Amino acid sequence: MIRFEVAMRAALLLSVASGALYSPVAIAQEENAETAQQKMLDTVIVTATKRGPQDVQDVPIAVTAFGEKQLEALNFQDIQSLSYTMPNVQLEAVGTTKGYANFSIRGIGVNSSIPSIDPTVGIFVDGVYMGINSGMVFDNFDIAGLEVLRGPQGVLFGRNVTGGAVLLRTTDPSEEFSADLHAGVETGLSSTVDGVVRGAILPGLRSKFAFYHNNDNGWFDNKAGGRKLGQGEQTIIRTAFGFDIGSDIDVTLRLEHGVATGDGPVSQNHALWSRDSFDFAIDEPGFYDNKWNQAFLEGNWKVGFGDGTITSITGWREYESNTKEDIDGTPNFIFHSGSFTEQDQISEELRYAGTFGPVDITTGLYYFQQDLHYNENRQIVGGLLNGSGGGIGDFSTQGAFVAADWHITDAITINAGVRYSHEEKDAQVDIVSSDPGAVRFDARILENDYDSSQTWDDTSPRLGIQWRPSDATQVYGYWAKGFRSGGYNFRQTVPLSQALPGPFDAETQNAFEIGLKQDLANGRGRVNLALFHNTIEGMQRELNTPSIGFGVNQEIVNAGDAIIQGAEFEGQFSLTDSLLLSVNVGYTDGEYDTTLTDIGNNGGPEVDDPNDLSLKLPRLAPWSYGASIIHDTSIGKYGDLSSRISINHRDKTYYTDTNLGYFEAVEIVDANFTFTPAGENYSFSIYGTNLTDETTYGGDTILPDAGLFGGDGPTGPRPLPTLSPLNKGRVVGAELRVSF
Repeated sequence: MIRFEVAMRAALLLSVASGALYSPVAIAQEENAETAQQKMLDTVIVTATKRGPQDVQDVPIAVTAFGEKQLEALNFQDIQSLSYTMPNVQLEAVGTTKGYANFSIRGIGVNSSIPSIDPTVGIFVDGVYMGINSGMVFDNFDIAGLEVLRGPQGVLFGRNVTGGAVLLRTTDPSEEFSADLHAGVETGLSSTVDGVVRGAILPGLRSKFAFYHNNDNGWFDNKAGGRKLGQGEQTIIRTAFGFDIGSDIDVTLRLEHGVATGDGPVSQNHALWSRDSFDFAIDEPGFYDNKWNQAFLEGNWKVGFGDGTITSITGWREYESNTKEDIDGTPNFIFHSGSFTEQDQISEELRYAGTFGPVDITTGLYYFQQDLHYNENRQIVGGLLNGSGGGIGDFSTQGAFVAADWHITDAITINAGVRYSHEEKDAQVDIVSSDPGAVRFDARILENDYDSSQTWDDTSPRLGIQWRPSDATQVYGYWAKGFRSGGYNFRQTVPLSQALPGPFDAETQNAFEIGLKQDLANGRGRVNLALFHNTIEGMQRELNTPSIGFGVNQEIVNAGDAIIQGAEFEGQFSLTDSLLLSVNVGYTDGEYDTTLTDIGNNGGPEVDDPNDLSLKLPRLAPWSYGASIIHDTSIGKYGDLSSRISINHRDKTYYTDTNLGYFEAVEIVDANFTFTPAGENYSFSIYGTNLTDETTYGGDTILPDAGLFGGDGPTGPRPLPTLSPLNKGRVVGAELRVSF
């Protein structure tokens, strides 16, 4: 807390000092390009209600959203770079596998890199649901908007959004020529070039070509010797084409190809190294090799019926990942692992949105199908113990939904909706078992140890109310039910006689939320407040327990029922024409109401063991809060300087269900300074992230001791051995942006 307050005072003093150095602000801002403050206060358009573009302040749910202008002002790097800036939101990567999302919202999240485990926070790109968490936290560019919806979104977005949903929108193609180019370099050394060019290839054909390339030479120093680790290279090619059929139909086709390769996780072991350091020593640098292709086709047809629009979104994606990891985090060959993931998905959403008198209707049908192939290899004690396993799955979902907004008066609206989902999962699981020389893994062969099929049916309703006493004020409240898929464990290590790899049952949620959205002083500020109470039944947890033979056992169970409640506050305040203050505060309280298994792995009773009931829920931070200051200054005839400093805090959180693995509380300080020459079409920025060099991790899995790297040291007990993949610490960079 003290560090946070000191850093905040320093930020305020720096901003005031920059204002004292350069005085003629307001006049110069009117003559030059839009300032950072103006960008942040601009209306943010969202698609959360699937009724076309809407002002985020008109949407009756808790949502933090950024348009293209806001992302530029925030020096947006990737989804994870915004993780500390939103209340009760953790947009983290697990760290063991590059780009693997472990998102959590309001304490509802996952700790897993098993691809057969469905998320609690769904990720949607241009309206298409991403079927697995793998490959979701790579660098992002060409982004028109980012929406983080908190709370269950089952009616409009289906299953696996019990925590919320993250919506990403890429920019649209255009007939008018324009270009946005970017080049940057940061400590590591890491360099990036990307750009977007739009224009008409043929008359009437809107087009876009976007490219991205990053080369990272590695940020981390391996004390076991050799080159820097954390190296990686990523290339993305993205194209889009749009055209009209008559005056009522528009069609957009989006294509993308991506390749990402680099080192495996930078594994720190807390039995050997301090949690507040970046020290580590590993003998296996590992690797990741990921590639994907995707094609999304969207069509919108304006119809006279209800003055409405029929929308069709077809999505196809194929993804492949090969990885190798040093799990033990030592310079010795104790526990290494490799994995192969292949996923192919196709989806279709056909919906209609129209208006009939005082009632707005949105209704549709949805289909999703994916094929999943997962192989894993584990090498224990120099390869003396070798095991392979995995699974093959054919998963499909069909759904139908309807949502209605009944405007009873100009001020009061009733929101009601319901979604029906039918889900089928067919799985063949190969229990991780002896595989001399990893023959099965190398050949991508899976043995059919366990064959099973299961279906689930769910009806998720929602009922809410909006009250608009004025154009600047909205008060809302709702009750909603959420549904998270049941499934199978493709990383089963224990024999079938001890536990089955599934099916574990679905997780359901009842959620209540009330909120206030208030615009201030004719758009010079806004305040958003939300209170929530969630009851989760059959909460799915991945229980990680150390295992001498397999390194770690990972069992997925319906652990019990839990209650999570809390509050959120977000505010933006234009203190002067050149000074903008943004504040966010989140509080979450969560606990088990009942337990159905031995969560703490302490040999106690499975049902309602007092020790288990007292355990904290993983990835639930009681308090998260922060503030940022944006200051715009005119430097006379030379141009404009925009300065941004942010400080964000997150409380200690637990990683494992046993609470033995955890993340320390952190304060993250970021800064960005952008200079735009007067009358020019380019800008130059310098920035720093995590300026206080806080040590953070993707995970904190407890490993077996076995006397290899734990046990008592010369001065007493050592910490437990862990797999704790390091995130980068302090990064300083510079970038150039040019627009035509």
